[in-house]
Amino acid sequence: MKQKIAQGAEAILYKDGDKIIKERISKSYRIKEIDTKLRKERTKMEARILEKLARVRVNVPRVLKVDEAKTTLEIEEIKGEKVRDYLLKSKDAKIFKQIAKQVELMHAAGIVHGDLTTSNMILFKNNIFLIDFGLSGHSDRVEDKAVDLHLLKECLKSKHFEIWEQAWKVFEKNYSVKEVINRLKVVERRGRYKEKAPI
Repeated sequence: MKQKIAQGAEAILYKDGDKIIKERISKSYRIKEIDTKLRKERTKMEARILEKLARVRVNVPRVLKVDEAKTTLEIEEIKGEKVRDYLLKSKDAKIFKQIAKQVELMHAAGIVHGDLTTSNMILFKNNIFLIDFGLSGHSDRVEDKAVDLHLLKECLKSKHFEIWEQAWKVFEKNYSVKEVINRLKVVERRGRYKEKAPI
């Protein structure tokens, strides 16, 4: 029997045995036909992205079934612990070596996550799994990959402030695409300028 476990802005998650069912939410402010088309397209895209990443050895949940008509996606449940919760207890900055390698593999495949935070990573049997690709997309742009890293760094500063500097040093040392790391500095400068700019 399926059991509701989470709800976000885009989807409701249910657990059903060893699988997770992701059901995209209808938006009443959109025209019905457009809403249905968008949800179908995003469901298909998320499934394709997960399948692509699995082929290049990124640790992601396996796609079990795509139901376009119901705009639902069935994926395997990764039964580990959210990296967010693990870090809050352990303060284990060394885990960012693994995280960096998974993110680099994902970016090398031409995929950006769109919501790269420690809440969207699971530690299972000493392996890092990336989850929740609802906002992901295809991109080879250095800028888009740098924005992914910016989101992760900001998450570290806000949720894991006690270890963020140490953790980020480990990440930078193990994420080897210097072009993206350098662009991150540009993204950060732009962000600081926006904060200081008068209204």
